[in-house]
Amino acid sequence: MLLSVEALRVSYGNIKALHGLNFEIDEGEIVCIIGANGAGKSTTLKAISRMVPAEAGSRMTFQGKDLLEYAADKVVSQLGISHVPEGRRLFDNLTVMENLQLACFARKDNDQIKEDIQRVFSIFSRLDERQIQKAGTLSGGEQQMLAVGRAYMSGRKVMLLDEPSMGLAPLLMMSMFDALKEINREGTTILLVEQNARLALQFAQRGYVLENGNLVVEGSSEELLENPEVKKAYLGA
Repeated sequence: MLLSVEALRVSYGNIKALHGLNFEIDEGEIVCIIGANGAGKSTTLKAISRMVPAEAGSRMTFQGKDLLEYAADKVVSQLGISHVPEGRRLFDNLTVMENLQLACFARKDNDQIKEDIQRVFSIFSRLDERQIQKAGTLSGGEQQMLAVGRAYMSGRKVMLLDEPSMGLAPLLMMSMFDALKEINREGTTILLVEQNARLALQFAQRGYVLENGNLVVEGSSEELLENPEVKKAYLGA
């Protein structure tokens, strides 16, 4: 088991966001979490990447290590868990190349860094053409490519992706998911949060359905795509 989450609870002041989630991810999997706005999907990713504190009694382990003992920066640099947040949050005034280089702040393997940057440019050829362009001037699709590329550079054991299809035209959206499949085939485990439930389930192997901070349904993508309640609530059927 690569990642195990047990009894995960998160609150924002008096507001309970997560009510004791339990789920697991195996190495090499693509797993999605679907649900309505406000269900707690983004909070789940933030808890794993240690951007928000988990309440007492919550347990998370990664490769047998207690994830709760790691600060957010160490989750990336020591464990290899990267997070592509909703809204991308790039350094707009820095170039494409500078954003990628900054993601390597904790790495010392300079030769491998050069190879990895070239790999990002081979996966996302449009970024190769825009190496010296400032991130803030890129199109929405290009910014999403750069956000994923930055995560690729910082930590590749697990990639946490928050709404990667948001704001993308259909063609760019499919191109993005093709690139993510390629990254997964190279060995990166992917946990995806996505409001486009049909797209997420077609991309992932397994899925969890989150409602009001509770996991209510889980199963293979095929099972969830055929589940009448999931169809009615999330697939427009």
